[in-house]
Amino acid sequence: MVVIEHSPMGSLPSRLKRDFLGVVNSIYQSDKAYVRPLDMEVGQRLDPKKNPFFEHGEGVVFVAYKDGKPVGRATASIDREHLARYGDNVGFFGFVDTIDDAEVVRALLTQAEAWLKERGMKTMRGPMSLSINEEMGCLVDGFDTKPFVMMPHHRPYQAGLIEKAGFEKVKDVYAWSYRIGELNKRTQRAQREMSALPEVESRMVDRKHLERDVRLVVDIFNDAWSENWAFVPLTRNEVAKMAEDFKLLLVPELTRIVSIEGEPAAVSLALPNLNEMIGDLNGKILPFGIAKLLYRLKVKGPKSARLVILGIRKKFRMQRRYMPLSSFLYAEMNESAKKLGLEHGELGWTLEDNHAVNAGIKMMGGTAYKTYRVYERPIG
Repeated sequence: MVVIEHSPMGSLPSRLKRDFLGVVNSIYQSDKAYVRPLDMEVGQRLDPKKNPFFEHGEGVVFVAYKDGKPVGRATASIDREHLARYGDNVGFFGFVDTIDDAEVVRALLTQAEAWLKERGMKTMRGPMSLSINEEMGCLVDGFDTKPFVMMPHHRPYQAGLIEKAGFEKVKDVYAWSYRIGELNKRTQRAQREMSALPEVESRMVDRKHLERDVRLVVDIFNDAWSENWAFVPLTRNEVAKMAEDFKLLLVPELTRIVSIEGEPAAVSLALPNLNEMIGDLNGKILPFGIAKLLYRLKVKGPKSARLVILGIRKKFRMQRRYMPLSSFLYAEMNESAKKLGLEHGELGWTLEDNHAVNAGIKMMGGTAYKTYRVYERPIG
């Protein structure tokens, strides 16, 4: 018999929080590709006092037990920014990690559905933890490689169990593998053409004005991505929290802000792959994890990074003169990564039907190596 315990995210009992965070150890104990996220980071995301998502959202956590032992987890959440933008009464489920047991998944998602139904939602979509601006999708291809920072990982059976619970695919997204090295001639030409334009200026994010520049990056991102499926813009306080989080991780050389005639026009931002450095910490930053992490980050240095944001304002995107902008950004990031000694990276995610972006990544030498699936089912 499966027993489900739950609690609002604002008042998580310590035992339930411990089981929610720790259940992954038994689920992924034989999975060599799994990297347990830092408990502190996951805990902060679930804390309304520390995550500005809760200024426009709410959520609940669920833990499944069998024979008194935790065997799975999930969340349900509502994003009022999404509802205001789309008016579709869609609620979300996320953090779905379970043993290979259809009863466990069905029980968790039935409870999540009931919570969403009580709040007037008509459709249930996920996994999204907690919104589209955090981790998204269930891994359906690419199980043999470790996830990059801020990307989920699942057991091969997980997607099938979600489908058995009555969910159908609504969208796939791709993660792309990229080997840092010599640029092809087409990209080199695009880099030269853009560099030669007198009105085009390129610079790195300035650590001394980090919040200002992160706001600028997100402003361009919000414009560039505004027509993408299910897009929800980041709020002012979410941007401020992002800037605060970046103080430890951000490497200015892995960023670019491009201005055209003084107007910020395009951005790219990559983060060192934190997962490369925390695999042996088992989610614990204390008492010794922080020292190991700082040494690996600041002294030893990472060998990989993830391109999190690349966007061009719509007004510049279709101007023929500036069409090489995306290739220019890829080239600039590639050259900086080489100087830093990075060997490979991940680009994405990208939507399966964003054909122009996907073609551009292929042209740069990227390979789609992971697929994440988003599911839906009607509530009730």
